[in-house]
Amino acid sequence: MPLAPIRRQGAWKLAYADFLTALCAFFLVMWLIHGASKDQRAEIAGQFGSHPASTTSLSALPIDPIAPVMETLEESELLRDHATNVIVHADGKLIRLELVDLDRSPLFDKGNASLNPRGQEVIALAAKAVSALSLPVSIEGHTDSDPISRDNYSNWELSADRANAARRGLLEGGVDGSLIQSVAGLAETRPLQDGPSDLPQNRRLSIVVHIK
Repeated sequence: MPLAPIRRQGAWKLAYADFLTALCAFFLVMWLIHGASKDQRAEIAGQFGSHPASTTSLSALPIDPIAPVMETLEESELLRDHATNVIVHADGKLIRLELVDLDRSPLFDKGNASLNPRGQEVIALAAKAVSALSLPVSIEGHTDSDPISRDNYSNWELSADRANAARRGLLEGGVDGSLIQSVAGLAETRPLQDGPSDLPQNRRLSIVVHIK
């Protein structure tokens, strides 16, 4: 009879000893991890059945280079203040800013290659947006299909002159000239959308941002 209480009293000591052993082992592992290199930590993790390769595979996932550029553009004054004049879309590693010549707010007067006050305002804001990106750009000029009634001057010349007017406006707005890769006049060959080629939306400037 007297032996039973002795066995019960000794059981808690064994449990307590196991607890202290586990606690010491925990602090020993923490000490080893604290002083270990990255490779050594990976090896220790492997001993405990962890799979560090899964973490590496997550970090190796490709990062979309378009998203941060689109976010910067969406937060720019250009899109905030002139959203009805701007169409933005991604095309592979290019982002196209289509500065559209709407009937109610054209960027150029009819048949004229000089930016009007509205066009100057839009280009100035486009310059701020492009400068914030610090990425190479190309400039394209587009017209509708209405012919030009001037000798030796067609929509080809008009679209090229308008693209150069935009280039000058971007430079005046602070864009680094080394970022401008090309200037092109495409006349009416690249309509913005299907339909009649004389639509006002086809009279536009395209600022093409090249993602590295």
